[in-house]
Amino acid sequence: MTEDISFSVALPCDAERISWPQGHENTDITREHNTFLVAEEAPLALVYNGIDYAVMMITPHDIDDFVAGFSFTEDIISSVSDLRHIKITAQPDGLRADVRVNAQALRKVLARTRRPIAGRTGCGICGADMESVTNCKICSVTGREPDAGAIHKALENLRSHQVLNKGVGMLHAAAWCLPNGHIVHVREDVGRHNALDKLIGYGLKHQLDFTQGFCFLTSRCSYEMAAKAIAAGMSAVVSLSAPTALAVRTARAAGLVLISPARTTGMYMVSPAPQN
Repeated sequence: MTEDISFSVALPCDAERISWPQGHENTDITREHNTFLVAEEAPLALVYNGIDYAVMMITPHDIDDFVAGFSFTEDIISSVSDLRHIKITAQPDGLRADVRVNAQALRKVLARTRRPIAGRTGCGICGADMESVTNCKICSVTGREPDAGAIHKALENLRSHQVLNKGVGMLHAAAWCLPNGHIVHVREDVGRHNALDKLIGYGLKHQLDFTQGFCFLTSRCSYEMAAKAIAAGMSAVVSLSAPTALAVRTARAAGLVLISPARTTGMYMVSPAPQN
């Protein structure tokens, strides 16, 4: 695989700052020139053995991890050994990932006759046909409830681990925490599902045991987030924002422990189902 190529993840944006003293919204308005950082968002074309598969909007960082994680959660590969080579190149209108996979993975690509999908930043399954979502088989995992103190520790320390988000304030993060709540790996992206794919890709490449600890998401936990965590074999997911109803049903059916929303003042364990 190629080394991850470095691209700008944030750019300065010139703007006019409009402000007023607190409690005086209609008076004493001031205007001044200002510059602040905005997160970059780049289209990444994923091409498997010369076949266009998808275009995903990503933060151009840890791209190799994203390609590995996306390929796995899309069920194109069953392990990183199915990946033969990844080459990331800059294009006039974005980025391109030329991915070489083995014969078994290539058959999966060829079997999917749908046209290439375009993945918006906020959606993990855009372009997928209805049947591929409703009939998706969800495997089972062995759920392990994290210690409440460990979750609280991760909550207090997560922001300091969001290196790319400093000064930008708009990137999602997916973090892997040890059973004691110590954060050991973080991946960030403008897309919450991209951040999780990056974390999963990193874990696959480094044989990370996703049963020993928990995943922490700074975003809401929607269906595709639960499905990706289950596919990776994670035992528990904690998210800052609330889950969707489908995410709860998916987690409960698979045995995934889902704690969402989580705050320093308290949290909800929505899966497994509460005991009567």
